[in-house]
Amino acid sequence: MKTYFRLLSFARPIEKFAIPYILLTLLGVFFTTMQLVLLAPLLDTLFVKGVENQIPLTKPDSWLNVTGYLNYYAEQISINEGPFQALKIVCGVTVLSVLLGNVFKYFSQRIMENLRIYTLLNIRKTVFNNVMNLHVGYFSNQRKGDIIAKIASDVGVVQFSVTGTLQVVFKEPLQLLAYVFMLFSISFKLTIFAVLVIPISAFLISKIVKRLKEQAAEAQHLFGLMISYLDEALSGIKIIKSFNATESIKDKFHNENIRFSELGRKMAKRQQLGAPVSEFLGVAMVSSIVLYGGWLILNGQSDLTGAQFVAYIAIFSQVMRPAKAITESFSSIHSGIAAGERILELIDEKPVISDAPDAIDVTSFNQAIKLENLSFSYPGRRVLDSINLTIPKGKTIALVGPSGGGKSTLMDLIPRFIEAESGQVTVDGVDVKNIKLESLWSLIGVVNQESMLFNDTIFNNIAFGRPDATYEEVENAARIANAHEFILQTENGYESNIGDRGMKLSGGQKQRICIARAVLKNPPVMLLDEATSALDTESEKLVQEALNNLMKNRTSLVIAHRLSTIQNADMIVVLEDGRIREQGNHQELMARNGLYRRLIDMQTFNE
Repeated sequence: MKTYFRLLSFARPIEKFAIPYILLTLLGVFFTTMQLVLLAPLLDTLFVKGVENQIPLTKPDSWLNVTGYLNYYAEQISINEGPFQALKIVCGVTVLSVLLGNVFKYFSQRIMENLRIYTLLNIRKTVFNNVMNLHVGYFSNQRKGDIIAKIASDVGVVQFSVTGTLQVVFKEPLQLLAYVFMLFSISFKLTIFAVLVIPISAFLISKIVKRLKEQAAEAQHLFGLMISYLDEALSGIKIIKSFNATESIKDKFHNENIRFSELGRKMAKRQQLGAPVSEFLGVAMVSSIVLYGGWLILNGQSDLTGAQFVAYIAIFSQVMRPAKAITESFSSIHSGIAAGERILELIDEKPVISDAPDAIDVTSFNQAIKLENLSFSYPGRRVLDSINLTIPKGKTIALVGPSGGGKSTLMDLIPRFIEAESGQVTVDGVDVKNIKLESLWSLIGVVNQESMLFNDTIFNNIAFGRPDATYEEVENAARIANAHEFILQTENGYESNIGDRGMKLSGGQKQRICIARAVLKNPPVMLLDEATSALDTESEKLVQEALNNLMKNRTSLVIAHRLSTIQNADMIVVLEDGRIREQGNHQELMARNGLYRRLIDMQTFNE
């Protein structure tokens, strides 16, 4: 129940919905119950009134005897106005009860639907906001498809089961109590017998739905796996086809699909078993009541008239409807709670990297970025070991070295995408842990090896970090990035859509759009992670020119795949096995005949 109430807390202020819903539901339950209660005076008016030697009814002593009051007043009208007039009034009141009952039911459902949508909106917003606030390292250990499934599918399950159950849990027990009250009002003895039979039905239904929560949790997990496989298949469609792995991927997805479907079949079997069992038990109970009540009447041991007994049976037959709705809601709430626990698990996930309570805003970069005794490890592997490095303002520092030497990890530590194990990174003497993250990121522009673009127009992709940028500012950034000419050649120029992840553009074009985006942001510090490594020679030349334009008058940290592109750097740092082996400019390092010279010679030989 703790999970249920936590999910319900997203409906706050819930009283805005609860108060009108309770009032409308009370009225709806009253008029719905009256439809059946009016059956007794209706039958009396049709078949009993006017019979000779009939003993007049006396006015009931207690207000609890609702049917007695209705029968008494129906008889008074029949005596004073005639049986047909009484019939007209009873029929009119019955129709009015049906009308009002449905009107109040409609408006109560509208309120509950508004509550459902409002709750769904808040849950999705909270989940997505928390996911976006998590540190970058979190996503390295999680399946993207599972996160998508939680935000999309699990929230959908919650909205229909948990908020829908709220409606059932309030309205149906109220309706059940109203029916039971009327049954006691008509015949106390019969109702005591009936109430003793109801727990048998509840016990059998509880046995049927017992394992649903466990199965629902497993089903949500399997759905997340399927979404992950689907995402990987769509993202890597070219690789899949080029390696003739289409059938293998199909089989992998199909096997998960079978597991998910089989589990769904088992859950459906349990869920669908509840309704026929409830219906059978309901008919069995009605039959037993007819048998017992008929025996009482035939043996003169009951004060009920035939009309009252028929009305009693009609009301009792409806008792199982809210009872069945309650039992069915228990089967659906298990799915909702299982999905809710997965959602809350994502909401409760706290970012490992966050602002310190006394973190400050930094609006400018004036001196240098320093890495002091910096170390970092992944589980079971040391990546950086006691790194000391100074990046002065306005200088270009290049990182080179064998793969796995820690270059990208070192770069990720500066904007705090990951947290150092020991040591510190300072900006103008201030530890980055004491700088607000958004303030730190505002100083830094990033261009990665993988060109990350969005399914939007070229204009919006360039203006991603500056949504208020003018057309002239975007065009100027594109010119600096050597992108203006090819942009004009696209179908709609800057308003051309580039497709999912920029699929409509070449690798060099995508990279130049990314550079234009960084140019427009105009940060004082640039981090360039092998921005030309995946390009052909012609594209590399254009992108390198764009990068040179980007790095003018800026502080830049560059990871270079092709060493020829960083020979003009102010300082080159050679990393190997997490340690700085050499540092200096190109001429100095070449003269040492060390690791840098060996890397240059190997690359020259290969080319």
